[in-house]
Amino acid sequence: MFKSIRIKIITIYFLLIFMAMVIVGLFMIRQFENYHLGVERNNIVSISGSVATTLQSIDWQNQPQETQENLNLYERVGMEIYVIERGSRFTIAASTNLTYLNENATHILEPDLILGALNGHDMEKDVLAGTQGISSKNMAFPLYDEDNRINGVVYVRKDLGDIYQTLDQSKFIMLRSTLVALGITILLGYFIASSITGPIRDVTVKASKMARGDFDQVVEVKSSDEIGQLASMFNYLTARLKTLLQEVSSEKQKLDTILTDMADGVIATTIEGTLIHINSRALAMLSLTREEAENKTFDQLFQPINQPLSLKVLQEEHRDFSGVEVLDMPDGTKLRASYAPYRSEAGEAEGMVLLLQDITEHEKLEKMRKEFVANVSHELKTPLTTIKSYTETMLEGSIDDPAMEQRFLKVINDEADRMTRLVRELLQLSNLDYQQMKWEPQPVNLRALMEKVLRNLDQPLQQKQHQVTYDPPEQPLITFGDQDAIEQVILNLFSNAIKYTPDGGNLHLYLEREQAAISLTIQDNGIGIPSQDLPRVFERFYRVDKARSREMGGTGLGLSIARQIVEAHGGSIHLYSREGKGTRVVMRLPLYSGEETSEKEAVAQPS
Repeated sequence: MFKSIRIKIITIYFLLIFMAMVIVGLFMIRQFENYHLGVERNNIVSISGSVATTLQSIDWQNQPQETQENLNLYERVGMEIYVIERGSRFTIAASTNLTYLNENATHILEPDLILGALNGHDMEKDVLAGTQGISSKNMAFPLYDEDNRINGVVYVRKDLGDIYQTLDQSKFIMLRSTLVALGITILLGYFIASSITGPIRDVTVKASKMARGDFDQVVEVKSSDEIGQLASMFNYLTARLKTLLQEVSSEKQKLDTILTDMADGVIATTIEGTLIHINSRALAMLSLTREEAENKTFDQLFQPINQPLSLKVLQEEHRDFSGVEVLDMPDGTKLRASYAPYRSEAGEAEGMVLLLQDITEHEKLEKMRKEFVANVSHELKTPLTTIKSYTETMLEGSIDDPAMEQRFLKVINDEADRMTRLVRELLQLSNLDYQQMKWEPQPVNLRALMEKVLRNLDQPLQQKQHQVTYDPPEQPLITFGDQDAIEQVILNLFSNAIKYTPDGGNLHLYLEREQAAISLTIQDNGIGIPSQDLPRVFERFYRVDKARSREMGGTGLGLSIARQIVEAHGGSIHLYSREGKGTRVVMRLPLYSGEETSEKEAVAQPS
C-alpha cells in the first residue's frame, strides 16, 4: 500500500492535519472548560461572601425565618445555597432548596467539605453525577460569629450540566470540523500528490519504455519547479542517450562489418574460455558452423589442432597470452594464429583475441620462390661450369688439334646460347609478372599462323619422322592480339609435342571454332606425364624428367610463359596426359568480332 509515493504524501498530509486539529481541539476544549469553571467558581465565591456577610449581620441561628428570607433572595442565581449549623447533626438551617430544610447535611451534601469548612478552610470539590461526568461544583465556607468563632457553614452547589452540555456540543462541532477538514485534506492531498507524482509516473513509464529500447520518449514540461526541471533533464538525457546509442550502434555496426568481412579470422574469448566473438572467416578456416562453435569453448576448438594454444597450457606456463603459432589443419591448409590479451583497467588479462591468417598460399609461394632460386642457380651453374672448364683447358694450351678446339668452342657457344635463352625467358616472365610487356595487338589469322609454324618445324618433324595430321578450317579464324607472342606459344606447345614423342610418332592438330572462341588442340602419342606431376607442369622450372629435359635444351619455363601469354590475351590453356599414352594440350583464344578494340581490351593483363 505504502509503495506508492502518492499514498505516502496523502497519509503524511492527513496525519499532520489530524494531529494539528486534535491538539488544537483538545487545547481549546480544555481552555473553554477551565474558563467556564473559573467563572462559576468566582461567582460562587462572590455569592458565598455576600451570604456570609448578610448572616453575620443577623442572629441567623435564632432567627431562622429571617435567615430563610435572606437566602430566598439568591434563588435566581442558579445555585443551591445551604446554611448548616455547627453541631452533632449538622442541620440545614436555611436553603434555597426547601426540600432539604432541617435535614442532616452530611446525608445530602459532601461531608468532607462540611468538616473542612468547620475546621476553618475554604473547601471546593467537583462532584461526579454517575456516568455523566462532572455535574456540579461544591464549595463550603466557614461562618464566624462576632467573637470570630466558627458557628456554621455556608455550602454552595452549582449545577454544571449546562456547561458540560455546551462543552459536549463544542466537542461535537470540533469533531465535525476535524472530519470535514480531514476530508478536504484528503482531496487536496490527492490533487497535490497527483501534481507531484503525475510527472514522476510519466517519467517512470517512459523510462520503462526506454529500458525496452524505445528512445523516442519526451516528457511534457508543465512547470518550472523541481518537477519541471526533472522533466527537462529527462528530455535532455533521452536526447543525449539516443544520440550516443546511435553513435555506439554505428561504430559497433562498422566494427562488426569489418570483423565479419575481413579476410582474416577473428576469435575473442574470455579468460575462462567462453567464446565472445567468432567471425565468418574464422568459422570457414576451422570448418565449423556457427551452431557448432556456440557449443564449444576455446580449448575445445584448438586443443585437437594445437595443444600449446589452449588457455589451460598458457595459464600453466604463466605466459602473457601473446605469441604466434602455426596450425596444420586436417585439410592440409596452414594457419598462422597470432594472439594477444585484452586487459581490464587494473591491467589484468580478462581474455584473449586471436587472429587467424591462411598462409597456405604464402607457404606455397615461399616454397616456389626457394625452388625458383635453386633452379635458376642450378641452370646457370651448369653452363657456367662447362664454359669455365672448357675455357681453362684451352687457355692452358693443351689442345693442339684444331678439330678438338672447334668442338670445344662449339660447346662453349651452345652453353652461352643456353644461358642467353634462359635469361631471355626469365626477363620475359618478369615483364609478364609486372605487366611491362609491350604488346602489338592486331587481328591474327590463326589458320595462316598454323601453316607458318608447320613450315618452321618441318625439319624437326622430318628428323624424328613424325606423322602430322592436320585439317585446316575452311574459313580463316581470327583472334586479336600480339602475333609474335601467340606464335611463340604455338611453337612452344608444338615443339614439346615433337620433343617428347619418340621417333615415328603421330601428332594430331585441330583448329576449330567454339562459339565465341577459337580452339587449338595438339595431341601426341608420346611418353606422357605422370598423374602426380600434372598439377605442376605450368610451374616455373618444373620438369618431369629433369635430365632428359636438360639434354633436349629445355629450361622448364616454356609452359609457364605460354600460359601467362594466353591468359594475357583473355584465353586459357589446359593440359591432359597419361603416362605412356601421350599428351593433349588445348589452347583457347577469343574470336575476333571485327570491331575496333583497344589494346587494353584486346590483351588482358596477366593475373
